[in-house]
Amino acid sequence: MALGRRRFSTQQDYWPAFVDMLTTLVLSIIFLLSVFSLAQFFLSQQITDKDTVLGRLNAQIAELTELLAMERASNRDLQDNVSLLESNLKDALAARDSLQGLIANQSGAADVADSKVQALTSQLTDEKRVSQRALAQVELLNQQIAALRRQIAALEDALNASESRDRESSAKIADLGRRLNVALAQRVQELARYRSDFFGRLREILSQRSDIRVVGDRFVFQSEVLFDSGNDEVNPAGRGELDKLADAVLQLEGQIPPEIAWVLRVDGHTDARPLSGTGRFRDNWELSSARAISVVKYLISKGISPNHLVAAGFGEFQPLEEGDSDEANAKNRRIELKLTER
Repeated sequence: MALGRRRFSTQQDYWPAFVDMLTTLVLSIIFLLSVFSLAQFFLSQQITDKDTVLGRLNAQIAELTELLAMERASNRDLQDNVSLLESNLKDALAARDSLQGLIANQSGAADVADSKVQALTSQLTDEKRVSQRALAQVELLNQQIAALRRQIAALEDALNASESRDRESSAKIADLGRRLNVALAQRVQELARYRSDFFGRLREILSQRSDIRVVGDRFVFQSEVLFDSGNDEVNPAGRGELDKLADAVLQLEGQIPPEIAWVLRVDGHTDARPLSGTGRFRDNWELSSARAISVVKYLISKGISPNHLVAAGFGEFQPLEEGDSDEANAKNRRIELKLTER
């Protein structure tokens, strides 16, 4: 019996603990619900405040939109006013320019009129002075005419005497002219004889070269004999040929009398092909002249007097053969030598 009670009482000890636990759980749930409700209250309060602020902001945005529309309308009005003012300004400037032109024309006309008045006034003054001078000159001329009549009478006597002397002088002048013509003819014949001897000597010296020939009264060297392409410096082979020419000219200088004025003219010629213009020479004029000068300077270095040498450049404008073939161009590129009078 005692054991049975003890066993029953032992079983009933679990129930209060269970009740306590259940009570604690219920209190905890109630507490959590209270906390949740409170949090929901505060959250709804914050949302309400934010809706209020958002409404205020929307109202401000609407107000700013209206202000912006008003500003845009005002801006359009201002732009229209600016356009109108610019148009008025252009019209005013055009009117100002027109007025300035009219003023300038009027000023120019006034200046022209003033200058004409001044010119006429000056002309009138000059004419008055001329009239006064003319009257004085007429009186002076009358006096001079009388003196001239006296001088004419004396001159007629002197003229008669001089006519007789002129007849004698004319006979002497005619005789001197005949003598001069004879002397000039002799000089020309003598120079022609020396030219013939000079050409004959050159033919003997240079007869072995096919690219050196006689054309009329000139010796013709092809440019390739003396110069490289596009160059004005005498090459070694050309110096050898010019040495032969210099010997002949030196012999000629010793034979021709000093009173005969003669020169050896060196003419430079090129073909019609234009130069590039990027080198030393801009065109064929400069190249032909430079080559003729190089030949003259070389002959001077060999002892020939500069008084007996002349250099000339003709470019491509004195061709021996027309056409643009290689053969024609080769013949037209040349140095010509001519013995002539100074």
